[in-house]
Amino acid sequence: MAFALAAPPDPLALLELELVRTALAELGLLALAGGLLGGWIVLRRLAFFAHAVGTATFPGLVVAQAAGFSPRLAGLAVALSYAGGVERAGRRGPAGDDTATGLLLVAALASGIVLASDVFASGAVVDRLLFGTLIGLGGSDLALSALAAALASAATLLLGRSWGAIGFDREGAPTLGVPVARADALLLALVAVAAVAALPAVGALLVTSLFVVPAAIARLYATTVPSLLGGAVALAAGQGLAGLYVSLWLDVPPGPAIAVLGAGAYGVCAIASGTLRRAGTATPTRVAA
Repeated sequence: MAFALAAPPDPLALLELELVRTALAELGLLALAGGLLGGWIVLRRLAFFAHAVGTATFPGLVVAQAAGFSPRLAGLAVALSYAGGVERAGRRGPAGDDTATGLLLVAALASGIVLASDVFASGAVVDRLLFGTLIGLGGSDLALSALAAALASAATLLLGRSWGAIGFDREGAPTLGVPVARADALLLALVAVAAVAALPAVGALLVTSLFVVPAAIARLYATTVPSLLGGAVALAAGQGLAGLYVSLWLDVPPGPAIAVLGAGAYGVCAIASGTLRRAGTATPTRVAA
């Protein structure tokens, strides 16, 4: 039997659905938070941490789900604790930072799987915790995402210069009066809060799709920090919108659809960027840390 692809849905007709409008609002808020923080994440080479902090919440979410406790509060507590542990390990240098991130990530994912399968028998709930459910979000989800977007915007305005100085010259930043340790801790904490806000939409495993991939694409072409941040926000919004549309068209989960489209877009843009550089038409002054 031949496979027949369904006709693409009418975008205007989809907008008549309240759940779609809610999903779009959520994606817009997450694009702002994820794009702004994502710019600092790639500039500071914290992509691994951004992925790990979402995954680290998995065991807390499993326990909270089984105990009838608020998954958001449990996820926030775990994420902030994880960020604190990574920040303390990072004081010993980048090697300690990466090692702590990797070890805690493996431990969190393994313990979450054990709890979900053998202790609480969470079953199908695990899929929602890991991959999110963008369709069917509520007002509390939007409120948390709005808070994350507001915090990311305010922090960018207030701490952007400090984060930029640390990203470009970490050793020399203290001579400019930049409080490196405090700035690091605040950035990790904000990423943790924003990752928790994104969990209902994209799940614990796919936070990277909104917080790293758009910013990584923007960094291929950005020549200034503002263009990096603005490009990351725009790309995160476009990626989320396209992923939501594809998921409704093909009847697939939105989170994985967003992640796959983002990965594909990064691959195409990376190849194009490399081709331009080899041809000598790309600017040599891209943002670099």
